[in-house]
This record gives sequence, structure tokens and C-alpha cells, in this order.
Amino acid sequence: MSKRKFEDDATSADIEVKKAASVFKSDTGKLLPCGTLHLPINTPVNKLQEICSALLQQEDPLAFYVNNVEVTDTLEKYLKNDFDFHEDVVEIVYQQQALFKVRPITRCTGSIEGFQQFYIAPLELLKRHKEAVISVAFSPDGKHLASGSGDTTVRFWDIYTQTPYHTCEGHRHWVLCISWSPCGSKVASACHTKSVTCIKWGGSGLIYSASQDRTIKVWRAEDGVLCRTLEGHAHWVNTLALNVDYVLRTGPFNLESTRNSDPLIYAKNRYESIGEEILVSGSDDFTLFLWKPEKEKKSVARMTGHQQLINDVKFSPNGRVIASASFDKSIKLWESTTGKFIASLRGHVQAVYSIAWSADSRLLVSGSKDSTLKVWSMKTKKLERDLPGHADEVYAIDWSPDGLRVASGGKDKVLRLWQN
Repeated sequence: MSKRKFEDDATSADIEVKKAASVFKSDTGKLLPCGTLHLPINTPVNKLQEICSALLQQEDPLAFYVNNVEVTDTLEKYLKNDFDFHEDVVEIVYQQQALFKVRPITRCTGSIEGFQQFYIAPLELLKRHKEAVISVAFSPDGKHLASGSGDTTVRFWDIYTQTPYHTCEGHRHWVLCISWSPCGSKVASACHTKSVTCIKWGGSGLIYSASQDRTIKVWRAEDGVLCRTLEGHAHWVNTLALNVDYVLRTGPFNLESTRNSDPLIYAKNRYESIGEEILVSGSDDFTLFLWKPEKEKKSVARMTGHQQLINDVKFSPNGRVIASASFDKSIKLWESTTGKFIASLRGHVQAVYSIAWSADSRLLVSGSKDSTLKVWSMKTKKLERDLPGHADEVYAIDWSPDGLRVASGGKDKVLRLWQN
């Protein structure tokens, strides 16, 4: 198919429609060999998909971005006001979307109640959590679930029978965070009384820690040497997120991977395809900061808009969007490279404590003090599902990497599982 045919196919019978010089570029910066196309400004996103699919000779679903904004309508709406049709060229960035599509959760399929005792075998006594569930996390393959509680324990659960099969003890305080190793064979858990609030392990040999001293410190993992201190926040730093979090979390476990690929090589290639690590931090000062912590001390952007302290922040699995949850009852979406504000998601009537993305980046789920979970559509930026069920505040939430389940826990000491 010729370049001329692309231009003819994209236009309507109205020859008066303006055309914009356009080039297609991958999210890694590679230009398509077709060169410059003159596309009508009323070209819809589905036509962009057809053109790009023909040039790439593949049918995979793609997302398109102009000026770091996702194209969901005609091309005209994403051109800058001062765009010169005679001299300027539109860069249309395409990014492959997940080949699978995660369906929104609609119902609670399992409820693991508060403190109970029961026998499932003559010599085995199993106990449920005695206090609030503070943290939950699915394993990288989505087949196992771990929870941390105010009863100072970490418990592992069979998600198919909704029964506990192991309890880890040793903490003296509430278990505030838990994290699986990418291989799925280990779990790290942490509790504290003050100072350090969050720790993230990067993929390039660095560890990032946030603290009540208002700083973020970057450490070299191999010998514990402090590399640099990131300063800018005016109050406690509560939460951190990396653009590589999803890739590091799932490692070789990916619904799109081939069975014959070497797990280590596949995991490394996934990580390297993202490029430079980007860090985002959320604070009690109502702001978020964007950093490139591998090399720089200075922040890339300061993101303002929340009216209360920020509880949680997450990069979407595709690395394009940052979501932040706050005590101001809202969730805000930001561009991951520039920190530019995208939209606010409103619907909760109390503070939003925790958020989690679906594996395909199309949905976001949130847990709140108002005792509900809410599922949000990233296409419409509106509420998709309202899910009551908990009897009290929802502190923790996680979406399994396989996209099949959501786990939530809260003040009512109940661990709930949700599915479509």
C-alpha cells in the first residue's frame, strides 16, 4: 500500500479539510520508514490504528499519543493552538497495548472473616487475622496471596479455597508493607514506629527510601553506600513508585510471554525496554515530585493539585500514567514523563487510602475510608463500578498480575476477593 493511499484513505470527500504533516514514532523513539504523511486533521483514532497496523504489518492494538496526551478522538483536538500547517510536523507516538483485556471486577467471590479458629485437620489449627488488614499483595504469577496485619503477622492464603495455609510471626508492630520477590519464592515484610515510610528496590542496583525527615535517599544495593539525597518536599514523604515497578514485580511472569523463552533473559529484556528509571514521590505537603534518581538530584517536575496529604501513588503497567490517592477524597492522573495533570476521579466520600492498576492499564481500583472499592475506566476517566462490601475502612488493595482477581483488606479484619 502506497503512502499516497494512506493519505487518500484517511480523508473524507470534503477536500477543504486541512492536513497536518505527521510522522509515526514508537514509544522507544524509532521512526516508521514511511516518512512524513499528510493526514487530515479529522482523522479518527481508529484510522490511525489502520494506518499504523498496515505499516507495521501487524494487528496488535495500539495506543497513540500527541504531545504526551493519548489520542481518543480526531487528530485536530491534540494539535497545539499555535500549530503551523505549513512548517510544523506532528509526532504521533504509538505504543503497543496489552494483547489481553482485563474485565472490571463486579462482585465479591470470597470473604475471609476476622479472628476465627477452626480445625481442618486433627493437628492443624488455623487462625484468621485478629486486627485490621493493612497490606495485601498477590504473587507475581497471581496464584498466591499474602497479607499483613495489625496483629503483627503475615499470612499466606489459598485463593481458590479462601483458607490460610501459613502464618509468619516475628514483627513487633503493625505490618505496613509486604512485597514478593520477582521469582515468587520469597516475601519481604516491614513494620516501623517512625522515620522510614517506604522502600523501593530498583532494577539497576539502587534502593530508594522515603522518610519522615522529608527526604528520599538513593542507596547502592551491593554495599549500602549512600549515592545521593533527593530534597524538595516540605513534609513527610509517604509513598514512592517507580515506572519499572510492574516489570520488576512480575519478572518473567507475563501473559504475553512465550513458553520457550528463557525466563531471565525475558525479564531482563522487559526491564531494559523501559529505559531510564523514573521515580515519583507523594507527601504530607499535598504535592508529588517526579525524579530521575539514577543520575540527578534535582526533580523533573512538581505536581500540585491535591488539597490534602497523599496516601498512595502508582505508575500504570505501561508506564504512561501516574495515579495518586489522597485524603481529599480524590484520585488524580498525571502524565508520567512531564508530570502534567490529566484528570481527577471523584466518587469517594472519604479519604482514598490505596489504589491498584489492572495489568492492561485500562482500569484502576481504589479503596477508601468510606468502606467501598471503586473501579475506574481510563478510557472515559469515569466510575465503572461501585463495590460496597466491607463493613469499615478499606486500607489495602491489590490487583493480581493475571488480571483475574482483586484482594482488599481493612479495619473490619476481613480479607475479600473480587472477580468479574
